[in-house]
Amino acid sequence: MLTSPGGHRPHSRTSDRAVRDVSLLPKAHLHLHFTGSMRPGTLLELADKHGVHLPDALSGGAPPKLRATDERGWFRFQRLYDIARSCLRTAEDIQRLVREAAQEDAADGSRWLEIQVDPTSYAPRLGGLIPAMEIILDAVDSASRDTGIGIRVLVAANRMKHPLDARTLARLAVRYADRGVIGFGLSNDERRGFARDFDRAFAIARDGGLLAAPHGGELAGPGSVRDCLDDLGAERVGHGVRAAEDPRLLQRLAERGVTCEVCPASNVALGVYEKPEDVPLRVLYDAGVPMALGADDPLLFGSRLAAQYELARVSHGFTDAELAELARQSVRGSRAPEDVRRGMLADIDAWLAAPVPGPPAARG
Repeated sequence: MLTSPGGHRPHSRTSDRAVRDVSLLPKAHLHLHFTGSMRPGTLLELADKHGVHLPDALSGGAPPKLRATDERGWFRFQRLYDIARSCLRTAEDIQRLVREAAQEDAADGSRWLEIQVDPTSYAPRLGGLIPAMEIILDAVDSASRDTGIGIRVLVAANRMKHPLDARTLARLAVRYADRGVIGFGLSNDERRGFARDFDRAFAIARDGGLLAAPHGGELAGPGSVRDCLDDLGAERVGHGVRAAEDPRLLQRLAERGVTCEVCPASNVALGVYEKPEDVPLRVLYDAGVPMALGADDPLLFGSRLAAQYELARVSHGFTDAELAELARQSVRGSRAPEDVRRGMLADIDAWLAAPVPGPPAARG
């Protein structure tokens, strides 16, 4: 059962079978976009604060109906995202967004969050690119202290912009590697342009010790995943689910241990797959491809991290042992320090070793 952001958590029972609560399963969250992490209620309050008119799709209290498999649909999705982003105008707004995103993650069992942001999107209202980056990292530090979750930042370039802009961002990301930036990504519609146009930006990032984690294999097919590997040196792939269409590519991902940041609810909401059962979680899992389930943009897709694990359980029959392995894969795919990883892995084992709750009480 998927839930709206900030709403009820996924229940911990499948039919009449007693199962463990996925919101208590320790996990790492590796695919969450900055503006998209916002609570719907926060968006409404910030829009009122700054005098931003929200379309019905963002103010109606339910996730918008989206389908981005054609150009018009993607444009609508991007327009809604841009409107939501325009409500983040002050350092206080940024601090609130990150704090609340961390609180939501904590409630879902996340112990480690790597949040993705393009600081150029916020720079005009925050005094420039460097001030925006400083504000974001200060907010991350504060939220991490307040919630106890380890939080790091992945700076993402926009493939709809010029590759020279991506190089500027890569240099900025490297500059702040000692302040909590752990990776460099490439987002937006992978059907546009070529991954190789951004190879220099990724080389800058990798030379600076950053993780390479571009988007691929969502709106475009397995070829876009291969491009991420061959042209950008990807160590993780944002989404990557379309790799399921190419057995040789699956084998390559498995052999290299490249983690795919799979976002099941997002895939269905955008029309990549028609229904949750169609998302090829089983195909990737059985092929040995590491996965880290992610919520992508809860503001627009209507569900957060624990709901993705619940989807794997309900729609794909993942057992508690398999869900624990998915959580382990998310930890191994993260840039968490070794001691943090060890602690999380031990707590995952403890979750799985704990007694299964009793059967649901009979209704009468």
